[in-house]
Amino acid sequence: MNDGQLGEDADAHVSGRIAARPVVLLSQHFTAEAVTPLRHLLAARVTAAGLSGDDGDDFVLAVHELVTNAVRHGGGSGHLDLRQVDDVLVCEVTDHGAGNDALPVDLPPVHVPGGRGLWLAHQLTSALMLTRRPDGVTATVSVCLTRQTAAAAAQQSAAAGADGRVDASAMEGEQE
Repeated sequence: MNDGQLGEDADAHVSGRIAARPVVLLSQHFTAEAVTPLRHLLAARVTAAGLSGDDGDDFVLAVHELVTNAVRHGGGSGHLDLRQVDDVLVCEVTDHGAGNDALPVDLPPVHVPGGRGLWLAHQLTSALMLTRRPDGVTATVSVCLTRQTAAAAAQQSAAAGADGRVDASAMEGEQE
């Protein structure tokens, strides 16, 4: 480490611990014809990563909005990359559209049709980042897996009686 430069692993060192290398869960080119099958494949990979229930559905819907935006406004096709880094799922949707129009993330007035995809993606995930490139746009969303896991554990703990048994009636809503 000469001249004040950090070692190779310095960028992986976060908050006193070494961050895991990203694990690619899905990398897929798409067109309009592939939007629905891609959504199903994405849902399966997100569930397999440990994000299920409403949180999983919200994340898949957010990514679906980004995919449909890429098809409609980004040149008719794009690329989706889903990765897991530690306890965070990160999904990038890249398109190759002209990129001349604005990227509205605000909710449009109720009388305006459409224009809610980016707003929905932002509301349904932990973070939305838009990166305009010379050859298109990359939209990135992320969600923390431990938030969902902690919420499920808290609900299960609340449903447990004094003897440690789970009250099935308290968890009936989860089965639906």
